[in-house]
Amino acid sequence: MIIDFIENSAQYEAVHPSFKTAFDYLKQSDKEALDGLINEEAGVKMFAYKGEGKSKAKSLETFECHDKNIDIQFCISGREGFLWKPRAKCISPNGDYNTEKDVRFFNDEPDTYFELLTNQFVIFFPEDVHAPMISENDLDKIVVKVLI
Repeated sequence: MIIDFIENSAQYEAVHPSFKTAFDYLKQSDKEALDGLINEEAGVKMFAYKGEGKSKAKSLETFECHDKNIDIQFCISGREGFLWKPRAKCISPNGDYNTEKDVRFFNDEPDTYFELLTNQFVIFFPEDVHAPMISENDLDKIVVKVLI
């Protein structure tokens, strides 16, 4: 897992060949134009959540990880909370792996709670089990799926 501000994103562009493309998109001023954007050549898909009221209390409802994608979650404004635990320490799966949605859920208790602030991002690799969208307010964020 990596947490930082978008202005420092160049430090992480060498981690994956598509990270520069993803970060360049996130630096655009028109964030609404990113919703649904797919760049198949770079293996990047983007989804926006703006004021949709999908936030929840600290919950394991979506304590998840992915096998085929890296998540870059970017806070456009406000703050968003996350729960986290290394996948190697998770021992209680919640159902089977969903290949179509590339998601695996767990019932384990998280090790860490943290919040992103405006213009911060978090990168979740397959070894990072996470529960996003923890907020008392509507969320304004973008999720980038980067194909491994």
